Amino acid sequence: MNFTGKEVFFDRDDLIVSKTDPQGRLTYVNHTFLEIAEYTEEECVGQQHNMIRNPNMPRAVFELLWKTIANGDEIFAYVVNATKSGGHYWVIAHVTPSIVNGQIVGYHSTRRVPNGETIRSTIMPLYDRLQSVEKSNSLKKDALAASVGALNDMLREKGVTYNEFISNLMKSD
Repeated sequence: MNFTGKEVFFDRDDLIVSKTDPQGRLTYVNHTFLEIAEYTEEECVGQQHNMIRNPNMPRAVFELLWKTIANGDEIFAYVVNATKSGGHYWVIAHVTPSIVNGQIVGYHSTRRVPNGETIRSTIMPLYDRLQSVEKSNSLKKDALAASVGALNDMLREKGVTYNEFISNLMKSD
């Protein structure tokens, strides 16, 4: 895909919703997801959710996200996604496991418009730093470990957990 750098926006009252199976394959996408990501339902359902992954999104954040939800916990995260035509859009995602009879049967994500100032002042510099750490390691495994380490170091410096960090940022959203 050729990334254009063009940012796409959606209405503050709209929610992007998707559901996946336990392996991350899309089982449901709402009309806002389709409109913003520029796909049809047929193109999405059955595909890996990472079909909308933007290469500027640090792998460390996804590592934390997947570990958290696989443990049965919910998470909030700022995410930059890619559109089919190469644009991008920012969201604040709330991802939860869907549990039936004590077993995770899938995941549910609801995304809304984040505060643009929070993205520019805090998230973009953090994600740029994590991306830089990832790019400085030639082996993918080492790159991910270094990026996760950098994220954990930042949280330790601030004296907060990831959820506390995000919660504090969302107060301005």
